Amino acid sequence: MITLQDITKSFGSLQVLRGISLHVERGEVVSIIGPSGAGKTTLLQIMGTLDRPDGGSVVIDGISVDCMKEKELSAFRNRHIGFVFQFHQLLPEFTALENIMIPAFIAGGERAQVEQRAKELLRFMGLSDRASHRPNELSGGEKQRVAVARALVNRPAVVLADEPSGSLDTHNKEELYRLFFDLRQQFGQTFVIVTHDEGLARLTDRTIHMVDGVIQG
Repeated sequence: MITLQDITKSFGSLQVLRGISLHVERGEVVSIIGPSGAGKTTLLQIMGTLDRPDGGSVVIDGISVDCMKEKELSAFRNRHIGFVFQFHQLLPEFTALENIMIPAFIAGGERAQVEQRAKELLRFMGLSDRASHRPNELSGGEKQRVAVARALVNRPAVVLADEPSGSLDTHNKEELYRLFFDLRQQFGQTFVIVTHDEGLARLTDRTIHMVDGVIQG
């Protein structure tokens, strides 16, 4: 599903990633943990094609992204990769349903099909009755579930999550964890999750430990 080979990345004189090689299988739920400054988020951004490495290769869903131009890369990202962030990043002027639909419209989807898909995801999230609510009318847990639905609307090959439970209380964290594994069971969804939450990391299929830009063990 995802293969990284000898990934390096520096910002000025600071080398953040030092030859990272990693393979993630289809349907795997993987966590990446490590101290602040270990390079976790930089690695996730490169995996998500939001940033380019200085060296090494990135293959996602069998497709090499190394030589793609920016426009091609943006279209690839929209169709193949879903993102969930610590703060939901929903657009405040749109309803929950509309927020979920936006990536599918960017991909050129037809409104009827996009709306049907978004409503299906809202039902799966248990949020059908919140479809017409704007973000300021939703709880923290509801916002994050809408963000997960938005990440899934284009049926991505992989969902990348950066501290997805960081802004949630204990109850909503547990709900989010269950949701990830329900999605894997129901749809075979692949997840790569950067987290400081060791409770979540213990639940994943595999935990990758990063220190000073390298994978430990």
